[in-house]
Amino acid sequence: MKRLLLLLSLTGCAIAQDALDGQWSLDLPNHEAGWLSVEKERVELMWAVGSARPVEKFTRKDGVLSFEKAIKRPLAPKEEPAVRFLVTLMAKGDVLEGEMHPVDATALSHVVRFTGKKQPPMPARPNLARIAFGEPVSLFNGRDLAGWKTSRADKKNGWSVREGLLSNDTPKTDFSAYGEYANLRTEAEFEDFQLHIEYRLPAGTGGNSGIYLRGLYEVQVTHRDSKMQGINGPGAVFGRVEPTHNAGHAAGEWDALDITLVDRHVTVVLNGEKVIDNAPVPGCTGGALKSDVTQPGPIYLQGDHTSVQYRNITLRPRLR
Repeated sequence: MKRLLLLLSLTGCAIAQDALDGQWSLDLPNHEAGWLSVEKERVELMWAVGSARPVEKFTRKDGVLSFEKAIKRPLAPKEEPAVRFLVTLMAKGDVLEGEMHPVDATALSHVVRFTGKKQPPMPARPNLARIAFGEPVSLFNGRDLAGWKTSRADKKNGWSVREGLLSNDTPKTDFSAYGEYANLRTEAEFEDFQLHIEYRLPAGTGGNSGIYLRGLYEVQVTHRDSKMQGINGPGAVFGRVEPTHNAGHAAGEWDALDITLVDRHVTVVLNGEKVIDNAPVPGCTGGALKSDVTQPGPIYLQGDHTSVQYRNITLRPRLR
């Protein structure tokens, strides 16, 4: 009995000491999503936009993880400096409590708080041959925006339907992370599925957009000759999974994507060529609508970047 009590005591200490270890979805300020991975001596963070990156300098003491991070206000002028925060995180069961303290007391006078949620481990790689999908459901009728809505009412709406095409018109031509125009999402939400969608970027200028699966994982929409290649190139799961090769067409031509999402694993076929084969996606990607992988979510189209057109959007839900 004494040995059992000692074992339980030691186990309890280990659990308390390692409460931060694991994967966490983050509900950040400014309606943004993030992802935190904590594994003993390694911490990786995806904060709102961009890719997940290792946190080079951090401390873990008495159940608290802390590090400094420079954060720039969305759509801030280039000359406006980023504000440096001390970020502290503490796990309480499956809830993560976060605080952001300005390092320079003159920058802000208040503490910013946010929360996170413990995420389940990555499921095993699914056998897609044994997965059944339902009949195709059309998500775009070619006439109007029925079934779709902008994600934020405070942003400009560049979306319309012209000549049977779902079109987004913005003046933006650069590749900066934020924009003044709204993203577009389906009113319906989904779990696992197969999605077919076709896109076209402006001839000459090109540009980029993105298709978020369940509002979580961005499949990159760009063209063959874009400066964005590799893990951020055509057909990539942005910043997470690199395609095997560039199967994109030139700007101004139509590209076709067939995407399968099952058990947090993604397969991407671009213009008939498989470029990602049933690969696990560790967590949400930059610009995600949300980060909790346990919840269903919409098909979410990036509209705060450059102009883009979509057509032939159909989805086959997974049958359980």
